[in-house]
Amino acid sequence: MGEWVHSGHAVLITGPTGAGKSWLACALAQHACRRWYSALYQRVPRLEEELRIRHANGTFTRWLDILKNTDVLLLDDWGMAAMDRQTRADLLEIIDDRAGHRATIITSQLPIEHWHEWIGDQTTADAMLDRIMQSHHRFTLTGESLRKKAPASRVKGDNSIGNV
Repeated sequence: MGEWVHSGHAVLITGPTGAGKSWLACALAQHACRRWYSALYQRVPRLEEELRIRHANGTFTRWLDILKNTDVLLLDDWGMAAMDRQTRADLLEIIDDRAGHRATIITSQLPIEHWHEWIGDQTTADAMLDRIMQSHHRFTLTGESLRKKAPASRVKGDNSIGNV
């Protein structure tokens, strides 16, 4: 069950909101951790700000080394917000450092066929997706949102607090 981590494969999990993408991705990362692999979770919508801060405070290169050497990088909510030019370039560096060496899990509501358009720049998108797609496992989740609550069951009978 850990061969995908050892081989540095990407795991791509797509599906609608609430289908369990993040839950499954976190379960895979936790499974890797239980086998003594390291893992790091990062939400892509917050990545742009994280990258900007690290460029400004001089920790970007050190952070790239951490990401490069983390066994499993989980990039959650891929494709949720537009990326600027610098974020695209930085994300390409991250993906390039990991491709074929370290496992990367990506979750997205956006179908894989639309990732190229989301990345925005044709050349960067070609390079990034070429690296991600060279060795990957794909899961497409379907169904209703797991966040929908089941109707509350009513308990019939004596209520010591009073009838509500």
